[in-house]
Formats: sequence, C-alpha cells, structure tokens
Amino acid sequence: MGNFRFNLLVCAGTGCVSNNSFNIKAALEKEIEKQDLKEEIQVVATGCNGFCANGPIVVVKPDDIFYQRLTEKDIPHLVEEHFLKGRPVEKLMYTPAKDEAAIPKMRDIPFFGKQQLIALANRALIDPQNIDEYIALGGYRALAKTLTEMTPEQVIEEIKASGLRGRGGGGFPTGKKWELCRNAPGDVKYVICNADEGDPGAFMDRSIVESDPHALLEGMLIGAYAIGATQGFVYIRAEYPLALERLNRALEQAREYGLLGEEIFGTEFDFDISVSQGAGAFVCGESTALMASLEGKVGRPRAKYIHTVEQGLWDRPSNLNNVETWANVPHIINRGADWFSSIGTATSKGTKVFSLVGKVNNTGLVEVPMGITMREIVFDIGGGIPDGKTFKAVQTGGPSGGCIPESLLDTPVDYESLTQAGSMMGSGGMIVMDEDTCMVDVARYFLDFLKGESCGKCVACREGINRMHQILERICGGEGREEDLQTLEDLGDYLKDTALCALGSTAANPVLSTLKYFRNEYQAHIEEHRCPSGICRNLFDFSIDQDACSGCTLCSKNCPNGAISGEKKQPHILDRSMCIKCGICFDVCRFEAIKKVPTVRVVA
Repeated sequence: MGNFRFNLLVCAGTGCVSNNSFNIKAALEKEIEKQDLKEEIQVVATGCNGFCANGPIVVVKPDDIFYQRLTEKDIPHLVEEHFLKGRPVEKLMYTPAKDEAAIPKMRDIPFFGKQQLIALANRALIDPQNIDEYIALGGYRALAKTLTEMTPEQVIEEIKASGLRGRGGGGFPTGKKWELCRNAPGDVKYVICNADEGDPGAFMDRSIVESDPHALLEGMLIGAYAIGATQGFVYIRAEYPLALERLNRALEQAREYGLLGEEIFGTEFDFDISVSQGAGAFVCGESTALMASLEGKVGRPRAKYIHTVEQGLWDRPSNLNNVETWANVPHIINRGADWFSSIGTATSKGTKVFSLVGKVNNTGLVEVPMGITMREIVFDIGGGIPDGKTFKAVQTGGPSGGCIPESLLDTPVDYESLTQAGSMMGSGGMIVMDEDTCMVDVARYFLDFLKGESCGKCVACREGINRMHQILERICGGEGREEDLQTLEDLGDYLKDTALCALGSTAANPVLSTLKYFRNEYQAHIEEHRCPSGICRNLFDFSIDQDACSGCTLCSKNCPNGAISGEKKQPHILDRSMCIKCGICFDVCRFEAIKKVPTVRVVA
C-alpha cells in the first residue's frame, strides 16, 4: 500500500456501505487534504471487515487500532487528534471489557480472537478493485505454481489430500468431484461458481466476492486447469450489486493482465469466465436447477441419478462449487495439503465461514476452524445474548437447517455432528434465538419461505411442504389438534425420503428439530391454547396493569388504532375489541404496565 505512515482501511462491505461508509471515506480524504497529510496517509476502501454490528469501521494500520460506529461529524476530531497530535481517540474505539485502561488493538477484540482466516484471509486488508494489491499479498502465485510446476492430476491429488469438502451445503469431497469431472468422457467441460446465496440471514459468499474477488477467480482457474475446462461461469444473484460490480472489475483486470484468455502464463492453458445473474429463486442454489437457469430454462432440479460431473450444463461434464470452496483452493496450493488438513477435525478439514445473526450481540461474518463449538461461536465470538435475555436455540444451515437447543451448545461444528443433532452445515447461515422466540412460529416461518421457493416439480415437495405449513398455521392460530404432531413427523419423514432435490428433502428440518427439542411449546399451543413466548397473536391479548400504569400517555399516543384511552397521570384503559395486537404499546411502555395475557377462549 505504498510508503505511507498510516493506512486507513475503511470497511466497504454492503453492511457498512448501507451505513454510509463511503461518506466516511470521503470525509477522511477531505480532512486529510485539509490538514496537509496526503503524503503521509492513504485511505483504502476494503471489503467486509466482519464485525458488522459495529459499522462503519475504520482500521488504522500499522497501529492496528479499530474505530467503530463512526459518523461524518467524528472525522475532523479523529484526524486532528490521532494523526496530527498522536493521540488515538479512545471514545471512538471498541474497548475490550478486560482492560479498559489500555488502548485496544483490533487483535484484542474478542470477536476476532478465535477466528482463523483462510477464505477470508484478505478481508479488510486490500482494495478489492485493485489487482495489484491482491498480487502484492501473494495473489495468483498459486496459479503460476499450478500451471508451471504441476500436472492436472497432481493438483487434484493435492486437493483430495487436503480434505477440502464443498462449502455450499452438501459437503462432498472437492478433489473427488474434480477427479470425476476430469475423468468423464467429453472434450468440452465447464467449471461453475455458485454465488446464488439465497438463505435468509446469509451473506458469506457475497462478502467474499466483495472483499476478495480475485481469490474466487484464481480458485476457478486452478480448478479449470485440473479438470480440463476452458470455460467457466459465475452464477450470482442480481440482488448483490456491489459484489457484481467488483466481480466484473476483477474479470476486466485479470484479462488485462493475461490471467484470463489464451495461453495463460505462456502455457497452452486457455480459460475465461462469464457472469450470469440469478433472479432470486432460492431453488437455483441447487446445482441442477442452477445449470438449467444458466441454459435459459426454468430453474428446476432434475433427478440425481444423472451426475452433473458427467452430464451437467448443456449435457457436458460440469463441476460446480460455491464461492467459499473456490476461495480456499489457492491457499491449499500455496501452503500444501498437510497444512490445510491439520486444521479442523478428522472428517471436516479447514475452516468454515458463518454469518452470525439474530439475537446475538456481535452480529457479523466469522471464519472459524472446524470443530469449534457452538457455545464458543455464540458466546465467545458473538458476545452472548443482548439485553440480559437467555439463549434458546441456534439454527444452522439456512431455512432447511435445524434448531439446536442450549443442551447441545457444546456440539462441535462439523458436518457429521450437525447432521446428528438434526441440523446441517449448509452454506453457513447461523441464526441465534433468545427466550422470546416461539419455536413453533420459527418452524412456520421457514416452511412459509420454502413453500414459496419450491419449484413445484415433485409432489413430495409441492404438496408436503404446503400441508405441513397449513398445520403449523393452524397450531399458531390456536386451532391445533393432538394428532397434528404425529402428522408433522410423518410428513417430514416422507419429504426426506422422496423429494427430488435437497430443498425438499431438508425442508422438514426446522419442524422435526423443534418438535424434538421444543415439543413442550407445541403442546402448550395445542393443549393450553397458549404461546409461551407471547408471539402467536391469536393466543394472547394485551392488557394494562392498572397499578403499574403511570398515565404517561406514551401508549395512547402511539397506538395506531386508538384502542387505548385515559387521562394524563391516570391509569389507562385498553379496548381489546379495537386492539390489532401490533405490539407498539408493549414496546414503548417504560413502566412494564403493558402485559401479554392468554386469550380467553369461549367454548360453545
């Protein structure tokens, strides 16, 4: 980054950009010029820093000082104090709880303490739109080594020996997939990157593309050489405009540098990459549906007895991996299979990137070694549950993943352990839930999502998910029946055994896991017509505790339907016939006078 006294690394991932980090960068540049510091300080817009809860973020190098939640008004004072007077501004930093007296460094922040970066190795370090910065940190060295020192078979053996498994959900051994595709008959073969990340709350692949697009390209180039492909495709969702912009810029630069095209590195290897935008269909994250979409057809899966490594895109041998898988490849070639396989567990090697979201203090993007426990991620990295609430569950694997209870928080994060717990690794979404979460409602929510995303091709998925969703709607509405629980389990097993693709076969996981670990909540809904968490609106009413109400009028002023009345400084009255149960009164009351009480049911 040049011979500057300071490099100011401004997080320019989507999270921070949506919080005005580009304006922070502009304000820094303006103030630095005003203070005549342009020769000493460089401002760099990087990819996602990871600590999304605390954006906008600026990291000062080489001091390793982490400034957070900055506003444009903070910048003049920050530049003057830190860079003119040499006094870092502690009030703008993150301060670790253990030692508030010392100036905190980024490496001391607990959020980063247990992370180990491979796929995210360059996050928040380089300008993702500058190929020279990627090359300066060793970028494309693995490609050079591959093309000039290794045969395709040696590359495949190295990936096989590393133990790398697909990070897109299935966990199939990457090297084995490459080998099958290379050995498949046919002169034309394709490599494909799945960047169609559609899980609610997931942004792992998006952040890698935004932060380090050349790592993706280098991984694909190495894979193409090993497999014998000359054409690649990146299938990326159109809702990722920043990632798409940086990906296209990276492709332009790679072509300018002769890293894509013909006779790469002076060899006989030719390869180029095209970009295709997805239109937001979750089912197109499935490999065969994605390939159908690339062909211009409706994105619907096909039967798995026809393997895509033999007959994939346009019936040619095709190898598909997701962004994170491809981003691991250059590091394995550079540092060796033994190094990579030394990280993780016996069957799950390396690291995994997760988006940590929901009811957790430190939301963001984390990369951790396989085998770390859920408890370490949620409490050591994530900082625990906000507002003194208690932990209830964590869902892994996206909308088709299961919900893991507190009793299993010490479960190691690897493919087999998560599957045994009734969940799955998936692509890496991790949603934390607290005591106020209704687990029946959670299952209903994810079934509602999957019902809308099912392509409808197979009866099991089309009818099974819809029927399960209807039952859950009825239970949440207070009309559940005793036999519903057995019916849900039977339908879930049917889906697992008969659905055409993974969307259908895993769709029942949220239901089956919550039935297994939180059955008492289902029973409370059915037998007592009560939602223990007070979430299902048909099962509770709002009331005002006359002794606790101070008559502050906040509830009546904010009620959108005029259901609350009363004189100032006098207890208020709530008319339930007018109440729409929006919950605004409950949220604004400062005296805990608004209560949720079970709905009185009239039996004919």
